[in-house]
Amino acid sequence: GHGHPEVLAAMHAQIDRVAYAHTSFFTTEVGEQLADQLVRTAPAGMSHAYFVSGGSEAMEAALKMARQYFVEIGQPGRRHFIARRQSYHGNTLGALAVGGNEWRRRQFAPLLIEVTHVSPCYEYRGREPDETRDQYGQRLVAELAAAIDRLGGDKVIAFVAETVGGATSGALEPVPGYLRGVRELCTRHGILLILDEVMCGMGRTGTLHACEQEGVVPDLLAIAKGLGGGYQPIGAVLAQRAIVEAFERGSGLFQHGHTYLGHPVACAAALAVQRVIERDGLLAQVRRL
Repeated sequence: GHGHPEVLAAMHAQIDRVAYAHTSFFTTEVGEQLADQLVRTAPAGMSHAYFVSGGSEAMEAALKMARQYFVEIGQPGRRHFIARRQSYHGNTLGALAVGGNEWRRRQFAPLLIEVTHVSPCYEYRGREPDETRDQYGQRLVAELAAAIDRLGGDKVIAFVAETVGGATSGALEPVPGYLRGVRELCTRHGILLILDEVMCGMGRTGTLHACEQEGVVPDLLAIAKGLGGGYQPIGAVLAQRAIVEAFERGSGLFQHGHTYLGHPVACAAALAVQRVIERDGLLAQVRRL
C-alpha cells in the first residue's frame, strides 16, 4: 500500500548512495540484488533479468530480444510474431502491433509490423455448448498450430500472450491445459513463448508468476506493475539461460536500451517491495482471498 516505511526508507537510502548510473557502463549493487531476487523466484531456467521502466518497455524489449536471439543462432529468416485478438501488450509500436485491440491499433496501423492474431482463450464467449473445457483448449491450440503452418514453423519468432487476460479483454483465465498445449507446440517448432504478466504477475493471482499455476515455463517473461508496487516506474524481462548464452556466444550484447532503465532508486523500491511480499507471506493471503 501507500507509504510503506520500509520501501520509503530503501528509496531514500539509495538516493544518498547512488542516485543514477547509466547501465551501458555501470552496474549497481541494488540492481544486482534485485536481479538475484527475481531469478531466485522465477520459473525454472530463468537466469537473467533485464530492467526497463514499465510494461510497454518490457514487451518491446522482449520482442527485440526474441528476434535478436534467432539472429544470434543463425536463423535470421524467422520474422513473424503470432499473438491473440483482443489482447493488450502496451502502447509502444511493437507492443501495439502484437496487441489485438482494434480500437487502440486502428489509427496507427500503417506504422505497425504485420502480426498474425488468433483467438484468445475466452471460455465464456468462445466455448461451444457441446465442448468440454479440455476440447475447447485443444481447439485453440489447433488454431495456433494452423497459423504456424500457414506462416511456416521456421519463419515464426514467438507466440505472445497474456497468461491471464487484462486491460482490453477483461480477466480471462485460461482453461486448464491450454497453456501447456501452447508450450508444447512452440517447443516442437522451436518457437519462443513470450508471456506478458505485466498486469497479472507478481503475486496478483496467488503465485508470484501466474504461469506457475499451469506449470508452464516461458522463454521470456514480462513483468512490471506489481514489481515496484507503484513506488517507482520499473519493469523487467526475465530470460531463459539458453537465450542469454546465445547472446554471449554471439555479439555479446543485447542491442537495446533506454537512459533510465535499471534506475537505482527504482530497483531499491522494487527490491524492498519484493522482500516485504516474501517476508510477510502476502502470496498466501492472496490465495486465501
